[in-house]
Amino acid sequence: MKLMALTFVRTSELIGAKWAEFDMEAARWDIPAARMKMRDPHIVPLAAQSIEVLEMLRLLTGSSDWLFPGDRSNKKPMSNNTILGALKRMGYKGRMTGHGFRGLASTILHEQGYAHEHIELQLAHAPRNAVSAAYNHALYLEPREDDARVGELPGANSKRRKVIAAPGKRGLGF
Repeated sequence: MKLMALTFVRTSELIGAKWAEFDMEAARWDIPAARMKMRDPHIVPLAAQSIEVLEMLRLLTGSSDWLFPGDRSNKKPMSNNTILGALKRMGYKGRMTGHGFRGLASTILHEQGYAHEHIELQLAHAPRNAVSAAYNHALYLEPREDDARVGELPGANSKRRKVIAAPGKRGLGF
């Protein structure tokens, strides 16, 4: 749950995540096109909090290809029902879903004045304007990497870069 809340990925992207997709040194998760809804590869910058979760998770599931192997076999990922079951046990039945983290993140970040383009890229949403999509192939990786580190505590072991954002816009905190 925590990793989903920190990265805003779709439930299926998290469930199907493999250790080979992660580059801890570069603090990024490269999700292949074949696993993405729009069939485009997706880069997810990882904050120190995400790396910390992944390092703890590797102690539990690092012997499997999957971050979250199934409970019957570590050769397949866990079921989507596992996430729904966890939310139910936490008292969120009917009030929250795995996908709900994405809507919550988008709403809060837009209300906080973060750059719309960065939010949409982090959510792996296709541009609504087909003409713009045909010409603009920017990934905004530098500002998204900075955005991923906004919530880190002072002194956290992280790379710091200058945020490149439109005037009056802020970076994301994922």
